[in-house]
Amino acid sequence: MFKFYFALWTSKFFSLIFRILAKVSSRKGTNLPGQIAIRLCPDFLGKIGKPEKIIAVTGTNGKTTTANFVSNILEDNGRKVINNRAGSNIASGIATALLSGVGLRNKTKGDVAVLEVDERSAPRVFPYVHPDYFVITNLLRDTTNREPHPHFVFDLFDKSLPDTTVMVLNGDDILATRLKKNNKRLYYGIDALEGDRPESFNIINDMKVCPECHSQLVYSNVRYNHIGKVWCPKCGLSSPEDDYRVNKIDYKNRTLTLKEKDGEHVYPLISDSSFHIYDELAAIAVLRAYGLSDDEVSSSFKKLKVLESRYREDVIGGVKVVAHMAKGQTAPACSVVFDHVRGLEGKKEIVLAIEDAHKNIHSSENMAFLYDTDFEFLKDDDIERIVVVGVRAKDILCRLLIAGIPAEKIATVESEDNILDVLELRKGLDVYILYEVYQIVIYNKIKAAIARKLEGKADEN
Repeated sequence: MFKFYFALWTSKFFSLIFRILAKVSSRKGTNLPGQIAIRLCPDFLGKIGKPEKIIAVTGTNGKTTTANFVSNILEDNGRKVINNRAGSNIASGIATALLSGVGLRNKTKGDVAVLEVDERSAPRVFPYVHPDYFVITNLLRDTTNREPHPHFVFDLFDKSLPDTTVMVLNGDDILATRLKKNNKRLYYGIDALEGDRPESFNIINDMKVCPECHSQLVYSNVRYNHIGKVWCPKCGLSSPEDDYRVNKIDYKNRTLTLKEKDGEHVYPLISDSSFHIYDELAAIAVLRAYGLSDDEVSSSFKKLKVLESRYREDVIGGVKVVAHMAKGQTAPACSVVFDHVRGLEGKKEIVLAIEDAHKNIHSSENMAFLYDTDFEFLKDDDIERIVVVGVRAKDILCRLLIAGIPAEKIATVESEDNILDVLELRKGLDVYILYEVYQIVIYNKIKAAIARKLEGKADEN
């Protein structure tokens, strides 16, 4: 145990140093203490003190939003929560989070840990950290250079998760429902709604063939990619019966009705977009399974909203300006945002900042995801203009032209500094800034430039 305690005390010391540095500089070093701990003691995650209950959250899209919902509601209901929202979702970030929740004697201070887990980190985390509940939002095709296919990610989870973990699964994702078949499981899903399609309308659908008998699957309704209700006419494989099922959404009064085992309950509707509704539903399902009442969950949800780093809406100088994260290099994430935006009322001009060519070690030159992404969704009469920002703007321009979008509707600029040269910015034309997860700085610059111009116009009037 000497190695472990040496790692614990050393990483605790560096945690203090990093907190002091964070107050006097922009450097945060959020997962460095965990890196140090694991370097000094490779099985640190197994020996670090942990709360009585652990909830792990993952998925191609929505894991951050869902994990934050769960943490916030547990805290609102008096639980002491340890989470990694301030750090990364890889092994070192999880080690840092657990480190913050123990004292020098390795005694935990928390009631429950809520840990967002990166898919690739599963084999390095779950042999040591055994979640009581494992929430998965979806399994979709992700970045080409990391998770090239959802079945690859499926295998990572299926082989590394403990047999004792309760699986809280998206019942509308036929791939996710097959994880850890012998574990106790709970499903959540959404009934067929107006606007659902009878078959997938995306370029990508990675579950066209039955995983049991390899026959063609039949969908009764699809929301995006392979998310929907499905069955196999040959072997009978089908979407499971949901334990938590949304059977009504009232967009006007901002509520959703959820059918559970003990009856129907009404919860606040956090967002109109289907992917955020799934995030909310996933959080409700695991919180109810954890033991919170529907009243406790519902009351807490009334205080929440989607993170502003994911979605924000402002009215500046009479023009609605909406920021919406569209996870770059991830075709399904971009496609579902494009589909959502085109379905909103009103005339629009769209700013696309979805490349990741910037000063970041995680950037990639692989642009193959553009041809898996449904840019065709932006071919809409209400979208009057599309402005593409970045050094790879011409690559995206090419893809937009292939999608059939008229060239006169498209403008490209290499730098966000030139964005005002090509945006109309007039009343009655909403602006949607769709930005990649690492492009939050660029988004802030674009928004600030738009605000200066619109507020200047307002002053002139």
